[in-house]
Amino acid sequence: MHKLPLKVRSVQVRAVAATMKRPLATSTGAVREAALLLVDLQTDGGIAGRSYLFGIGRHNLAPIARLVEAMAEMVKGEELAPLELERKLRARYTLLGVHNIVLFAMSGIDMAAWDALAQAQGLPLARLLGAAPRPIPAYNSNGLGILPVKDLEREAVALVEEGFHAVKLRLGRPDAAEDMEALRALKRVLGPKIVLMVDFNQALSVAEAIRRGRMIDAEGGVHWIEEPVRADDFAGCARVARELATPIQIGENFMGPEQMAQALAAGACDYVMPDAQRIGGVTGWLRAAALAQAAGVEMSSHLFPEASAHLLAATPTCHWLEFVDWAEPLLAEPFRLSNGHLVAPERPGLGMTWDEKALARYAL
Repeated sequence: MHKLPLKVRSVQVRAVAATMKRPLATSTGAVREAALLLVDLQTDGGIAGRSYLFGIGRHNLAPIARLVEAMAEMVKGEELAPLELERKLRARYTLLGVHNIVLFAMSGIDMAAWDALAQAQGLPLARLLGAAPRPIPAYNSNGLGILPVKDLEREAVALVEEGFHAVKLRLGRPDAAEDMEALRALKRVLGPKIVLMVDFNQALSVAEAIRRGRMIDAEGGVHWIEEPVRADDFAGCARVARELATPIQIGENFMGPEQMAQALAAGACDYVMPDAQRIGGVTGWLRAAALAQAAGVEMSSHLFPEASAHLLAATPTCHWLEFVDWAEPLLAEPFRLSNGHLVAPERPGLGMTWDEKALARYAL
């Protein structure tokens, strides 16, 4: 345990692009590499807090990096108190707006600050938050994109064989019949014991989402329908949710807990799944978890499994962890799955240490 309080000495960023084992083709486009921005927050006590951000494409990393660097200058010399750092940064960006990549950059600093603070206390982040690391049910979200049916069948079997009891299928093909063919094929090859989610990635109009949703209702066996319509169309999504029996899941695009509150107030969904970099890092997540508890809504995670394993352990309505292996090539000690569950390690902080040789190989 280190003597507190610590102060922020500096924040460094490094851009990398790691090859994805399973490229992901969705209704909105294909992702073949994990374009990540690694954030290292150095303290005056020698502790380094770590986090990473997902840029979607490598062309987005430079502007996010510039924002992180600008914010680093604003918090340099400040006490390592994540809530205070967040308050200061929000105040500085009030007029520009704390959304999109501004919020991403803030989240990267926030997660790294919480990581450093937990390391200073010698505790895993989950324990610092008052929870205990525990097995969180995880679904394999690698692969199962917009692919030919035979390829989907082979990939689904391989994903389950990696130790999972749940997988997610991307839908949103031009023809609804093709979507249903893919869904039926996976149900047939996986059987009733494997939990199956589907994700439209915002591909549909409200009317089409209701039409295809009713087809999915008739088939049965789908755990949730994710992002059927435009992410910020809460009124439209509420219409879809009212019409369908299959639960509606949204939330990966909530820009801060304030937008999640708006979605819940609109009755836009049955479940929520915030994204750590869009909800506001650890600080934003804790506020979102309180909203979910108050609304009685189950809360899952989107991407960032390493942070999510800690955060979901501290989430009262914890539901599912979305597992992707995109950051694994960069980690000295990747997190491990056990019987379909991910457990945050007992290492201090988030438990992430970079593999510097791998970083050199994937550096941009």
